[in-house]
Amino acid sequence: MDAASAAKDRVDRALALLERRLLDLKSRAAGPGRAPDDDLFAPQPSSETDRARIHELEAAGRDAAQALTRAADAIRDSLSDTETR
Repeated sequence: MDAASAAKDRVDRALALLERRLLDLKSRAAGPGRAPDDDLFAPQPSSETDRARIHELEAAGRDAAQALTRAADAIRDSLSDTETR
């Protein structure tokens, strides 16, 4: 497997992980008795459950950003290695 394929696989895995985490958080948030809320301008959370949900979403976003940064760096490295050959 060449470096470009390996980097692409890492990006694909990072995106799949992000999608799984977001779907998991979304399904937990839409649990019994709750309507899904996708409004970014909704009022501030009024309960500890809402604050915990926001914290989990923020953590998932940070994890995803870090994974995508690592994947982008790997792609850049792979492309620069390919150009120097």
